Amino acid sequence: QVQLVESGGGMVQAGGSLRLSCAASGNFFSIDKMGWYRQAPGKQRELVAQITSGGSPTLADSVKGRVTISGDNAKNTVYLQMNSLKPEDTAVYFCKAVVRLDSRRPNMYQYWGQGTQVTVSS
Repeated sequence: QVQLVESGGGMVQAGGSLRLSCAASGNFFSIDKMGWYRQAPGKQRELVAQITSGGSPTLADSVKGRVTISGDNAKNTVYLQMNSLKPEDTAVYFCKAVVRLDSRRPNMYQYWGQGTQVTVSS
């Protein structure tokens, strides 16, 4: 019903930048929020940043000052600009969207993208 297409991952040196994009498509009524999580080998998946449809962002303490999240409601797309990347930022980054499928029902559902690898070398 909802597909999330991620792009922008890759390999950079420490101190470099990457911009991730995630576009939502499919059959849904509205998007409540979209965000990015990451999972490093042997670690739990953790929130990096998310943004509501109203533009209110939430950022993990570990990325504050280095990461900006923004959204384009018209395109159902969220962007994650990551600067001053560190080797500890290396992980698979997953996009998540919380959506309302039906205007007649208030239920929210979450969907995940397939993930994009971000590797930061020292």
